[in-house]
Amino acid sequence: MDDTLRQRLEADLKTAMRERDAATRDAIRFILAAVKNMEIERRGALTPQDEVTVLRRLEKQLTDAIAQYEAANRPELAAHEEAQLRVVQRYLPTALSDEELQALVSSVIAETDAKGPKDLGKVMPVLMQRAAGRAEGKRLSEAARAQLSGQG
Repeated sequence: MDDTLRQRLEADLKTAMRERDAATRDAIRFILAAVKNMEIERRGALTPQDEVTVLRRLEKQLTDAIAQYEAANRPELAAHEEAQLRVVQRYLPTALSDEELQALVSSVIAETDAKGPKDLGKVMPVLMQRAAGRAEGKRLSEAARAQLSGQG
C-alpha cells in the first residue's frame, strides 16, 4: 500500500465524480478537507498514524452528530451523516478483534514487565504504538486495566 491516504482519496474522488455518486463525493471532500487542515497544522505531510488520527476524529464527530440528530428527531440528517460515516470507515484500518486485542495487551504487559494497575502508564504508550489506530485508546486502556488487575 504505497499510496498515501490523500492519493487514495483523490483517486476515489475522481471515481465518485465520474459515477455521479454525490454522497461519496461529498464525504471524500469532507475527509480531504480534514487531512489538508492537519497538514497545515503540522506544516508538512502526514504520517500514516496522523492519517488514522484524522479519520478517527471524523468518525467520532459523525457518530456524535448522528446521535444528536436522532435525539432531535431528524432522521434525514442522521441518514446523511451515516452515509458519510460509512465512507470514512472505508479508509480506517481494520479494527483489532477481541482475541487480537487480548493477545496484544498480554504481550505488551509481559514485555514492559508490568505487575499491576499502577503500571498502566508503562503499558499504554507501547500499546498505543503497537495498535497503530486499529483500536481506540479507551478500548486499549480498558483491556490493559482488566488484565493488570487480574495479575495484581
